[in-house]
Amino acid sequence: MRVFVTGATGFIGRAVVRELQENGHHVTGLARSRQAATLLRKQGVEPQQGHLADLESLRTAAARSDGVIHLAFIHGLSHASWRNRLYILAGGVPGGIVGRFLKVVTDADRRAIDALSAALQGSERPLVATFGTLGMAATGVMRGLPALEADKPDPASPGYGRAITESVLEAWAMRGVRTSMVRLSPSVHGMGDNGLVRQIILTARKKKEMAFVGDGCNRWPAIHHDDAAKLFRLALEKGSAGARYHGVAEEGIMMRDIAGVIGQRLDLPVRSMTPEEALKHYGWLGAFIALDNPSSSLWTREQMDWQPRGPSLLDDLENCDYFRD
Repeated sequence: MRVFVTGATGFIGRAVVRELQENGHHVTGLARSRQAATLLRKQGVEPQQGHLADLESLRTAAARSDGVIHLAFIHGLSHASWRNRLYILAGGVPGGIVGRFLKVVTDADRRAIDALSAALQGSERPLVATFGTLGMAATGVMRGLPALEADKPDPASPGYGRAITESVLEAWAMRGVRTSMVRLSPSVHGMGDNGLVRQIILTARKKKEMAFVGDGCNRWPAIHHDDAAKLFRLALEKGSAGARYHGVAEEGIMMRDIAGVIGQRLDLPVRSMTPEEALKHYGWLGAFIALDNPSSSLWTREQMDWQPRGPSLLDDLENCDYFRD
C-alpha cells in the first residue's frame, strides 16, 4: 500500500513508518519544514510539504494514497499560526488561555480529519487516527473495572477536549469512510520518548522531589512504541469502520511504583501530595497525574490478532534514556 502518514517525524510516527516499511508499504510523510523533509528522505519516506492547516496539501496526499494514518497534533503554542497564537494569548482573560489553546488545536485536528476523510470518501480506503485512554478517566474516580474499547470518553476527564476526534471519525464512518481509532496509553514508551513520563521526570528534577497524588494507587496503562506501531499497521490493513482499538500492553501501573523508580534513579525524595498541590507542582500535567485509568485491550488483541511483546514501562525506565540531561 501507499500510505500517507501525518506526524511521521515524531516519536510514535517514526516507529509507525519503520513498521510500515518493514511490511512492504510505501510511505509518504507530511513535512512542515525543509528539515523535516530531509529527515523523512533519510528514512526512505517521500515528503509531502505542508502542515495541519494546509488542507489542500492533506487532501492531495490522501487522494494519492491507499490509506492514511493521522498522528500529527498541535502540542505546543509554537506550532500554532501567529493569528492563533495572538488569539490564545490575548483573546480574553488570562485564565482562559488553556481553554482557547484547546479550542484552537482541536478545531485544527477536526478540519484535518475532515480534509483527509473527504479525499477518501467512497473508496473503501482506510483512515486511522488516535486519541488517548486518559479521555475515559474522570477526575477523582477510582475505576473498579478497566476501560473497554466500547466505552465512550468521559466528559469529566481533563483529557475530554480531544474527544471530538472520536465523534468526527464516527461521523465519517457513517458516511462510508473506513475510519478507525487507536486509543493510546498515556505512556507510549521507549528510547527517545519525550511524552508524559519524561515530563514528570523533568519536573521532578526541577522541583528536587518526586511526587504522586494521594496513596499513589491510581493506575496508568502503558505500551512500548513498537507494539503501538504494529497496532496502527493492523488497523490500517484490516480495521473496521467506526472501530476503536486500545493501544494497551499493561492494563495499569500504579503511579507510586512509577514514582518510586523515578525517585530512586534521580536520588530524590518521593512523597504524596493532594490534588490541589499537584496542580501547583506539575502545572497542566497535575490534572492527569491523579487519574485512575486502567484500560483493557483484550477485544483489540482478539480482533487484530495482536500481541504486545515489548518491554514494560518500568523496565524501560531502568534501561532507556529517560534520565538524559
